Amino acid sequence: MAASKSLKAQAWPLFDHIVAKAVTKDDYYRPWVRLPDGKRRFAPDYEVLKTLLGVPLYLNAPTQSGIPALALDVWLSYELRRAGFASDHVWPRPTHPRILPLSVAKLLDTLPTQERSKLESRLAKKGAIPGVTSASASILGKNYLKQVDVIMTDWATGPELLVSTKRMDSSFGKNAPNRIEESYGDAKNLRLRHPIAALGFLFGLRSTILTQEPDTAAWLFDQISKLGREDDAYHSTCVILIDYADDVASNDNRPEADDQIEMPGPSEKDDVLPAPEGSIGAAEVARLPRVEILSDQVPEGLDAASFLTKLVTHVLSNTPVNMHTVARQILATV
Repeated sequence: MAASKSLKAQAWPLFDHIVAKAVTKDDYYRPWVRLPDGKRRFAPDYEVLKTLLGVPLYLNAPTQSGIPALALDVWLSYELRRAGFASDHVWPRPTHPRILPLSVAKLLDTLPTQERSKLESRLAKKGAIPGVTSASASILGKNYLKQVDVIMTDWATGPELLVSTKRMDSSFGKNAPNRIEESYGDAKNLRLRHPIAALGFLFGLRSTILTQEPDTAAWLFDQISKLGREDDAYHSTCVILIDYADDVASNDNRPEADDQIEMPGPSEKDDVLPAPEGSIGAAEVARLPRVEILSDQVPEGLDAASFLTKLVTHVLSNTPVNMHTVARQILATV
């Protein structure tokens, strides 16, 4: 646990620097493209994804640490903010605390400057305040609490978007059946209590699966696709094929930890201290290992563009037109 926390304390400043720089790009709020048939399609920022995925390789963070999957969470929340959803509405947030109820964020906006500064300072100095802030989000499904990796929710609306992410970089045939079985159970648990929320599943796979275990790759693609077609499973599913050199791979090839049923109340995961301030700059980001995304080798319908298009439009179609107005304006300009 201690080693994992130490790695996360190193990873978050890098993630935050990458995202903060990306927000200043001219096309940040232009995530949509118009196709020849007139339909609109989300255009993911793969350059930011590739840079974020270099962080766990740079830190030699094993899959078990959660940081390789966290890179996917940070990117997905970044893309949802590009779509126009409010920064405080999408968790994990781009600053500490990563989980902050929207009602608390709105309260901060109404406070006088001095009082707001004091409260923000208190929030920033504590790892978590039970019942208020957290390092991760768990939500009640039909029968049990489930940690959700990327989420949009508010007390007035309930959950609007719930996305689970997985990461697998080795031992594909050994671990793939367990990951798929867990995902089916999680989908049913969440969908039965939150049928209107946009429910998504994103699976990051190292591209070596295509050459080392092609039969496993075909089976996984088929199963993940079916997860997005079942009436009581996910609304949208995605595969990210991640390509990087062997000499930067983690020495620890253990699979991502199995999902556990969450118990009510604060847990050790809520005790993660805020990332220390540091002088993260372009020079350190330039040292990140190079990562490529093989989007052209992902089956149709499992690509990130289709995934984000379905999630964003699902949220907008299931809320009144006077909600998420920025996201609607961005989409309407295409």
